[in-house]
Amino acid sequence: MIEIEVKARVDDARKMERAIIAMGATPMGIQDQADTYYNAPNRNFEKTDEALRIRVEEDAFLTYKGPKMDALSKTRQEFQTVIKEPETMGNILSSLGFFPVATVTKRRKNYRLGDFFISLDEVRDLGSFIEVEIPVKNSKNYEEKVESILKIVEKLGISRTSTIRESYLEMILGKK
Repeated sequence: MIEIEVKARVDDARKMERAIIAMGATPMGIQDQADTYYNAPNRNFEKTDEALRIRVEEDAFLTYKGPKMDALSKTRQEFQTVIKEPETMGNILSSLGFFPVATVTKRRKNYRLGDFFISLDEVRDLGSFIEVEIPVKNSKNYEEKVESILKIVEKLGISRTSTIRESYLEMILGKK
């Protein structure tokens, strides 16, 4: 799967939430998420622009994200699977030489607008952000989807030039 995503900082989360709903987006619930990111023993994911994480919310997931595919968005290949025992999965990764780098904790409000998913995130130690994404099966013509997302972002009052390609992990590690 290819995850096509655009992210931006939000100054006023309540105002943004009203704008998202005014656009016709349907609220899909709120999740508390803890994402523990791992690095590999044989290559540095920071340099290869990859990510491996265990996400714990209602369920738990192991997710791999490949390098970003363009200079404008956070589009990347993504593989994800449900795991029943996140602590055991962490022990397996550690036994294979992977090591935890940091944990990103956030409260995420989810919305759906047609085929698009909008998340309004409150990230511990970073602040408020919006992410607009659409998953697709292959990378064929993904640039058109990026453009569609940018139009949604602009309708919400966010300029293209203020979008952020850094992941929350990159932002948190940059603060250290």
